[in-house]
Amino acid sequence: MIVILADTHMPKGGRRLPERAVKLLREAEVTFHAGDFFTAEILREVKALSRGPVHAVRGNVDDAALRRLLPETLEVELRGARIAMIHDAGPAKGRLGRMRARFPEADAVVFGHSHLPLQEEKDGFQIFNPGSPTERRRAEHHSIGRLKIVGGHPIFRHLWLDD
Repeated sequence: MIVILADTHMPKGGRRLPERAVKLLREAEVTFHAGDFFTAEILREVKALSRGPVHAVRGNVDDAALRRLLPETLEVELRGARIAMIHDAGPAKGRLGRMRARFPEADAVVFGHSHLPLQEEKDGFQIFNPGSPTERRRAEHHSIGRLKIVGGHPIFRHLWLDD
């Protein structure tokens, strides 16, 4: 299983990952984090919890250590699918087309920033925002994502953490 997180914003305000998110990270073969950990300590925590490798990009509220450590964008080849990541994919209007143009070799782009779970697809190209496990803002639920890759095709699903 591949787990997708973004916008953890920890330890701000004493936030903690929900227990279901912790359990899923412990089972994850691979973890993607689309930025806004907040501190390098949280990146280390996510890496310690995750069974497999953690692929991550920096977010706009990440501390200076994270900004030096993590790239702005990343592309990962996994089981025949190419997954790109960026924290802020820009305004909703035209987002799918912009991400397609920015990452022409990718099958999908994972992003964060808005805290709003989103999945869009057009002509086999997808964009996916897992939402936030800790700060839902205008979203209905705290959430993370799960990714399965079948025959080189990424299949995303949101997992609601406060059901």
